[in-house]
Amino acid sequence: MLDLAKHLVNQRASTFEPNKFEDHYEEALTELINAKRQGIAIASKPRPRGENVVDLMAALRQSVGATEPAAKGKKPRKAFAGQKEMLMPIEGKKPAKQAAKKNTKSQRRSA
Repeated sequence: MLDLAKHLVNQRASTFEPNKFEDHYEEALTELINAKRQGIAIASKPRPRGENVVDLMAALRQSVGATEPAAKGKKPRKAFAGQKEMLMPIEGKKPAKQAAKKNTKSQRRSA
């Protein structure tokens, strides 16, 4: 990408020729100053409007399907094939009942 950027810059590079340079901002400013000198009321020019303008919010609502009323509450999760609930303890850990029994026995002995 860097090589491509260097190539494009080198291709476009040339010596600056001031007589070919047109300053559109300076021209517009000069027109405004001359109009004020003549006493002409200056109004802002309307911005040009494109013909192919898309309402992004309407397009987003349509794509999401927001025209339908939103369902309240959470939907239950779907179980995938082969998915099991975790009813058994994870390997390496003792079930809660056995751990509770051992804790009460060790507390009785030490007391």
